[in-house]
Amino acid sequence: MTVATLPLDAEAFDRSGKVLLAMSVVLIALNLRPVFSSLSVVLPEVMASTGLSPTAASALTTLPVICLGVFAMVAPWLGRRFGTERTLLVCLLMILVGTLLRGTGSVPLLFAATAIAGTGIAISNVLLSALVKRDFAEQAALMMGLYTMAVCAGAAGGAGLTVPLEHALGGDWSGALAVWAAPAAVVTLVWAPQALPRRPIPSESAKAVRGLWRDPLAWQVTGFMGLQSALAYAVMSWLAPILRERGLDAETAGYVVSVAVMTQLVTCLAVPLVAVNCRNQVGIAVGASVLTLIALMSCMFAPTGGVWLWAVLLGIAQGGSFSLALTFIVLRSRDAHVAAQLSGMAQGVGYLIAACGPLLVGLLRGWTGNFDASAFLFGAIGIALLGCAMGAGRNRFVAAVTTAR
Repeated sequence: MTVATLPLDAEAFDRSGKVLLAMSVVLIALNLRPVFSSLSVVLPEVMASTGLSPTAASALTTLPVICLGVFAMVAPWLGRRFGTERTLLVCLLMILVGTLLRGTGSVPLLFAATAIAGTGIAISNVLLSALVKRDFAEQAALMMGLYTMAVCAGAAGGAGLTVPLEHALGGDWSGALAVWAAPAAVVTLVWAPQALPRRPIPSESAKAVRGLWRDPLAWQVTGFMGLQSALAYAVMSWLAPILRERGLDAETAGYVVSVAVMTQLVTCLAVPLVAVNCRNQVGIAVGASVLTLIALMSCMFAPTGGVWLWAVLLGIAQGGSFSLALTFIVLRSRDAHVAAQLSGMAQGVGYLIAACGPLLVGLLRGWTGNFDASAFLFGAIGIALLGCAMGAGRNRFVAAVTTAR
């Protein structure tokens, strides 16, 4: 009897451990976007109280996206060197500390804190995709759906709750930004007992991936990731100021952005599940790209009475694009080693491309005095995104091989 129950106990333990790991992935993902969306909705107040110019504000909103690009490239090496779990723990601590330091109200610390949190987010983005490929290969579609859904939920929370928090704190925008350290502290406490006992896996550090950077499909996946992210971060950073300039009050503008991001939850979960069962993903990628551009232009120029409808459609489109971009990393990789490297490439180069979105919107606003010129920028990005969608959506693997070092 005792011998018979041991495998069952071990199986139950493994199953519960996997459930805990899946829950932890979702909790970590919840903390990967409030740093971006919480700042955008109080950006006019930050500029008014600190004297930030439009150019400096552009730099501040773009800084974490640049961090996503620069530090994503070193994430696979860090994961091999120190272990995926322990590296993620350090990243969570960086997100926690960076978010907390934004509560000082100091402009230099605001930039430094944003960079610290952005670095932790960048590395986490890459390692979570590789972890899903490694530990949830048979449930990849479901896990990528839950992962992207959690990312969008965190962004929606930052957009929708920061202004009410600011009002509750007597108009203290810095305190409202610092409050977002609380969920980061919770998930750090949950993750630490899982991460600290883990060591780097020797088989991971002994493998190398060759040929990825010369592969056209890898560049198409990277382009799709970067260009859809350029539009997404432009929305997170500047849609609220755009709507406020069109006459909406601060709280309403924040809620509109929150609705746009919250709506992404539906497509973030549904699109990966649908995509893996399609012969290819070209149609989904192209459709999401076209709808993003139409809805974004409508938010800018259509009568404000219909802004809620356009926000919902924008969320549907951008949620589908984002989840599809991350799903491409898994679908186009033969194994976890290739997935880690493709994730680093797609998110590293992709987020450097994405950083141009919010930066150029802010610069155009400063040069022209309004946001109308950004429509030409969004149109150019949308056309390039369509080209990448048609390439990345093809059902094939990147031409990269995993070899022994």
